[in-house]
Amino acid sequence: MRSPENITALLELPVDLMGLIFYKKSPRHVPDSAAKEILAASEGKVKRVGVFVNEAIESVIQKVAKFKLQYVQLHGKEDADYCYDLLAHSAKTFGCDDELRLIKAFSVDEAFDFSITKNYTPYCEYFIFDTKGKNAGGNGFMFDWALLKQYQERIPFLLSGGIDAQSAAAIQALDLPKMIGVDLNSKFEISPALKDVGLLKGFVKELKIYQENI
Repeated sequence: MRSPENITALLELPVDLMGLIFYKKSPRHVPDSAAKEILAASEGKVKRVGVFVNEAIESVIQKVAKFKLQYVQLHGKEDADYCYDLLAHSAKTFGCDDELRLIKAFSVDEAFDFSITKNYTPYCEYFIFDTKGKNAGGNGFMFDWALLKQYQERIPFLLSGGIDAQSAAAIQALDLPKMIGVDLNSKFEISPALKDVGLLKGFVKELKIYQENI
């Protein structure tokens, strides 16, 4: 998200987390100059997630402070040691009363080894499983969700990767106890970082209908 007007409209829906992408190569990149307006539109209404790709820890901490992020989503090749160092740096900078929470993203294809997630379990509140593609994220197509049956760790996860307005029934049909939500992005955009609120509203309504019927 980037536009304050779009954020205000979107937060009329039951949204738990709002992503702000700080990867400079992304067309959804959020500049520092947008901080004041984004905070005004979202403060107290939703938890803000900063999305980073192989970013220096000092830079991540700066964004956490400027945008008052509650979560950091790591979408690159960050290892478990990076997660430890980031949390330690955050605690030293902000204190334990303002604890930062981590989400580690994994790019999934048929060759993905789910056992690597075990190394991240001490540090992450959530995982996110996305489609492996040429981009760090936002590739716009689904992976084979049946692969998620291989996931055995205790950390709950979000499903991502090419989810569109027709995906509600298939999502509700998944028997994945650790899946607690979905990440909706490119298939619900008018243009990069500008969400189609009407399309999202219809999807949320349909998802709720299927949930109530189960």
